Amino acid sequence: MPDRRLSNIPRRSLREGFAFAVAAAGIVAVAASSAVSVADDSVPERIAMVSEQQAQPVADKPADQPVAEAIPAPAPAPAPAPAPEPIPAPAPAPPVYPNNLDGWIREALDIMAAKGIPGSYDGIMRNIMRESTGNPQAINLWDSNAAAGIPSKGLLQVIDPTFAAYHVEGTPFDIWNPVSNIVAACNYAAHRYGSMDNVNSAY
Repeated sequence: MPDRRLSNIPRRSLREGFAFAVAAAGIVAVAASSAVSVADDSVPERIAMVSEQQAQPVADKPADQPVAEAIPAPAPAPAPAPAPEPIPAPAPAPPVYPNNLDGWIREALDIMAAKGIPGSYDGIMRNIMRESTGNPQAINLWDSNAAAGIPSKGLLQVIDPTFAAYHVEGTPFDIWNPVSNIVAACNYAAHRYGSMDNVNSAY
């Protein structure tokens, strides 16, 4: 008859081993589940902590100072436009003298005034009428000058050497020109008598 105690030993051992294995597996499963649960519970907390850290400003970093914008220098004021040059007044038209005794005397007086030669209209007219009666082509062929070969000519009966010596620039070098004759004679009289006004006879 077989021994039941011996046959029961292995059977219990197998059952116990199986039960132990099942128990061990359960423990492992519970531990793993607990670990996962702990891990799952901590993830939101870590995310919240990171978010709070990112949201909080760094206390040690100084706040950015506002940068002052450079103000551009004002543009220089434009230089004032130069004043326009004054337009010179047009030169007066030269006077027109009549081609007669009155006109010759007046033109001669204007030239004499510009050259500083004294004389008056009346003084010149008086001497012309005595010397030539107003004839610009008058010539004296019977006095001592004529005898010497230098007869007196023109309105104021001027001889050639006197005309050449006292001719005034700006007038034609022509003893027969009435204006040239008057101005040269008055220039000579100014040097010798002070003015044609002081001449009352042949000179």
